Amino acid sequence: MSTTRRSFIHSLGAGTAGIALTTSLTTSLIAQETKEEDVAPAEDLMREHGVLNRILLIYGEVQRQLRSSKPDVNPEPLKKSAGIIRHFIEDYHEKLEEDHLFPRFEQAGKLIELVKVLRQQHDAGRKLTDTILHHASAASLKQPHGRKQLIGAIDQFIYMYRPHEAREDTVLFPALHGIVSANEYDALGEDFERKEHELFGKEGFEGVVDQVAGIEKSLGIYELSKFTPKL
Repeated sequence: MSTTRRSFIHSLGAGTAGIALTTSLTTSLIAQETKEEDVAPAEDLMREHGVLNRILLIYGEVQRQLRSSKPDVNPEPLKKSAGIIRHFIEDYHEKLEEDHLFPRFEQAGKLIELVKVLRQQHDAGRKLTDTILHHASAASLKQPHGRKQLIGAIDQFIYMYRPHEAREDTVLFPALHGIVSANEYDALGEDFERKEHELFGKEGFEGVVDQVAGIEKSLGIYELSKFTPKL
């Protein structure tokens, strides 16, 4: 009887230890999986540049229509796209750069001249978006002056933002690792994600991508195969 009891207590202890070990491993795996799902700040900013790039393609398609002999161009795709630029790129993405990235580079004395130009281009971009939103209407598109102003603003926007985002992706964002600690880098990622969902709801980035896809479909440029050259 005593031997049986001792065996039972021993097996209970082993079972408890096993449960504790299993719980510990499960918690560790969940934490690891959650960490893997987190988006690093540089990756977060780069994928937002993907949204910007898709808007630039939409702008390019609208430009093609405006320059054609087509008398009536639907202003809605342009108006919606400029709205995404205003709220997602300028008021959110660029604000993150201006509040969290640029000051760190300035304080570290790194890439000062680049940051200065990037700030100036943000300001210029907002003025161009004002012009695009102002003229993205059926009434304005029927007026030669309004059409000319719109074409010019879109041209300048595309011309500036292609090199702007490329320089950030290849120079500024990679250099962030060199001026912040690993903990600060992770904390930035969490701050960015929190702000994203605060401003754009549960869907966040994915919801904005869906909006862009809808505009692309309305213009007939959603299918990627459309851009494959006939060789």
